[in-house]
Amino acid sequence: MSVQPTPAHLPAGEPALDFADRHIGPGPSERDTMLKTVGFSSTAELMAAALPQDILSAPGRPAPLSLPEAASEGTALAELRALARRNQVLTSMIGQGYYDTVTPPVILRNIMENPAWYTAYTPYQPEISQGRLEALLNFQTMVADLTGLPVSGASLLDEATAAAEAMTLARRATKAKSSTFVVDSDIFPQTLAVLRTRAEPLGIDVVVADLDKGLPAGDAFGVLVQYPAASGAVRDPRALIEAAHERGALAVVAADILALTVLRSPGEFGADIVVGSTQRFGVPMGFGGPHAGYMSVREGLQRQLPGRLVGVSVDASGRPAYRLALQTREQHIRREKATSNICTAQVLLAVMAGMYAVHHGPQGLRAIAERVHGHATRLAAGLRAQGAEVLHAEFFDTLRVRVPGRAGTVVDAARERGINLLRADDDTVGLSCDEVTTSEHVDLVLEAFASTAAEPVAEVAQPPAAADALPAALRRDVDYLTHPVFTTHRSETSLLRYMRRLSDKDLALDRTMIPLGSCTMKLNATAEMEPITWPEFAGLHPFAPLDQAAGTLELIRDLERWLAEVTGYDAVSLQPNAGSQGELAGLLAIRAYHRDRGEEGRDLCLIPASAHGTNAASAVMAGMRVRVVACDEDGNVDLEDLRAKIDADRDRLAAIMVTYPSTHGVYEDTITEVCRLVHEAGGQVYVDGANFNALLGWAKPGEFGADVSHLNLHKTFCIPHGGGGPGVGPVAVRAHLAAFLPNHPAQPEAGPYTGVGPVSAAPFGSAGILPISWAYIRMMGERGLRAATEAAVLGANYIAKRLAAHYPVLYTGAGGLVAHECIIDVRALSKRTGISNEDIAKRLIDYGFHAPTMSFPVAGTLMVEPTESENLEELDRFIDAMIAIRGEIERVAEGGYDATDNPLKNAPHTAEAVSADEWTHAYPRSEAAYPVPALRLNKYWSPVGRIDQAYGDRNLVCSCPAPEAFED
Repeated sequence: MSVQPTPAHLPAGEPALDFADRHIGPGPSERDTMLKTVGFSSTAELMAAALPQDILSAPGRPAPLSLPEAASEGTALAELRALARRNQVLTSMIGQGYYDTVTPPVILRNIMENPAWYTAYTPYQPEISQGRLEALLNFQTMVADLTGLPVSGASLLDEATAAAEAMTLARRATKAKSSTFVVDSDIFPQTLAVLRTRAEPLGIDVVVADLDKGLPAGDAFGVLVQYPAASGAVRDPRALIEAAHERGALAVVAADILALTVLRSPGEFGADIVVGSTQRFGVPMGFGGPHAGYMSVREGLQRQLPGRLVGVSVDASGRPAYRLALQTREQHIRREKATSNICTAQVLLAVMAGMYAVHHGPQGLRAIAERVHGHATRLAAGLRAQGAEVLHAEFFDTLRVRVPGRAGTVVDAARERGINLLRADDDTVGLSCDEVTTSEHVDLVLEAFASTAAEPVAEVAQPPAAADALPAALRRDVDYLTHPVFTTHRSETSLLRYMRRLSDKDLALDRTMIPLGSCTMKLNATAEMEPITWPEFAGLHPFAPLDQAAGTLELIRDLERWLAEVTGYDAVSLQPNAGSQGELAGLLAIRAYHRDRGEEGRDLCLIPASAHGTNAASAVMAGMRVRVVACDEDGNVDLEDLRAKIDADRDRLAAIMVTYPSTHGVYEDTITEVCRLVHEAGGQVYVDGANFNALLGWAKPGEFGADVSHLNLHKTFCIPHGGGGPGVGPVAVRAHLAAFLPNHPAQPEAGPYTGVGPVSAAPFGSAGILPISWAYIRMMGERGLRAATEAAVLGANYIAKRLAAHYPVLYTGAGGLVAHECIIDVRALSKRTGISNEDIAKRLIDYGFHAPTMSFPVAGTLMVEPTESENLEELDRFIDAMIAIRGEIERVAEGGYDATDNPLKNAPHTAEAVSADEWTHAYPRSEAAYPVPALRLNKYWSPVGRIDQAYGDRNLVCSCPAPEAFED
């Protein structure tokens, strides 16, 4: 363990700062300044005044947390090393949708380990997101080219949830009366299990059939086939797709992305939707995730596409610029009409997979696929020479080998040789080759089979050369990845500079505060991030025997126990791999609980008007009807309207979903009354834990009346947003709901046998990033976690207090206080001056800031959340920028600036614009570029001017444009 020296700025004999002191931005003197401004003598006094007393464990006092004493960075990393050593990473040939791969070091260091990429936020502000938007466009182009369909989204959570999204898309798009979705029996079992979890609440009948024998009789709205199949067989899907179309059904193909470099694309066969995973494009298995799923669709389905879609528009100067397209599909707008949940992206992993394709190019990807296939054909030939029965003559990378009665002994023999194989059943062994498979691995597998044979097998010799096992008719003969980006960066120098150019275009947390309300963009400490790349954690297959994952399993159990303790619940599942999936899992648990009690009729979910937009979408996906409860003029749940809604449907009430503190940034003092009213009517209370950063260490939802919550580990517990994913959304429940948490067919330890089924493909979800939150809690301890909450609430109240003289704060709670965020109301200013919240957001870019959350939860406002990580200097810098912008707005009102030609309406200003020979604006260049003097020393320049969003929707382009598009 390394010794941590005392920082040079501390007086002699002063103890070194602990981790919590480094994580929390304001130091003691800064906190005193902030407290004086807010009007309190301590953060504990502030919290006691802001929080309703009836949600506290003891009046005026924080909640006790039974957690290990805070550890130093060195101690925590040493403990994680010890856990990692308890894992045993064997060569994995299990397959089943997860394959070992080589992350090119240039991508590992400069994307995965680079805070410029992993601390960025979802690119809703496109002007300061051009780098990651371009990287995502590369990903979309890669997927579109390989699948043969014109439109691809910017990633989904994993292959199984992508298949489920394809199922619901097919139902929407066909508008068929049939409720049947036909699934080939030769599909990954985890995909089938997730399909069933998602289908049942929606009334969809999943029919499993051997599609080698054709479609079963009857109507269907969709058909899903795996290509290559889960057994490894490569079958021509053309006849099946044609038959599906003849019946009016959409054809969905789940395709292996690497296989598509050598096999004909599903698009060539007429597939309507193609889904899959890009994990094997340089993303570690990580015991199940995070990995970027993908979906591509044929022309005509793009507006039905779930998730995010990067498109090309133009900026104010007419130059091409990237942005998220078709954002009106977002659940924040559709709310209870939503049929999919937008928060289903894995941006950081999609960027890695796209860069993997940029790194290797089409020739490199094909060479990897041919090498993988070559190892598989050698194995097949060697096994046949031994007398074993290889079930399929045509395959890509996966074999099924029939060894009657001895599958277990073969798997054991391979394990003794350091290789994990798949025991498909007592008579069948499965094995898959991948990018890291070597000739030595082939020899060891053959040796394992030979050693268990009933009759002695001749000494294993070099297997004979094998013929190509891909069907000649399915061999790919169409070029792909022809855009120059996939052939330009052959040297590491070129690729390194390309990735640097992209990251330089963006604003992420490594450059500046990201004051997004409801999103908690806090520090992701390097000590937390470091362990996720350790091979003992990153190299585990999610279906590896649990005795090989003892360290990771202990880490998971620690985290489950700690999260249960801090929330006041009894049980936690870490399987949901996004907050949206946590919401769905919690609602499915409530639904199953009511059904278990014989109350199937309880299907109504009440949702306050202030709720997160994901809530309504999740409720619909859980098979519930949504009814919105009004908020009063102070932004709180209107109790009279709640009582009326309950009385109108008391026997149908399943749940209420409330965000606490509310999305309006207020600790509502009626929360316990809300819980009581719903419980009296027989309903359950779901408290959305997205804002748990304002409660942690002070109040526990499981103790003040809630039955279930999901938590966002990418908010409160420091997993970084990664530009819009990864995330983890654990679901925590009281004891009576524990039996209905997610489970998984491949791993009984992942959940109760009475559970609702899996909500993600892997048994423990995105287990590869759980060391981040484990390290955060371990290093913060009880005192640090509580101090973080106090600092976050202090920061929000400090901003609200200092800005109150310049902008109205829309909602406040007791004593005029806010929680961890505040809503700045600019609607009256907009009406008087024509300056909108969007103009303020874009002008903030000129000051070097990401904008606050725009128009959510109240149109025409800005929601600000400082988090505990920002020190007083950064908070003041943001406040000063907002005050300066307020002065600019006043100049517009007074006529000092033209109403349409002013620094706000023209923001952001690019370096090219302010340095051009011609300057046509009435205000000087200096005011455009350097509104405060400090910017002359450290200036972020937006790479593009304001982007025309409507143009991009009217002229949808969602794959890489030709380089000529960017020329003058």
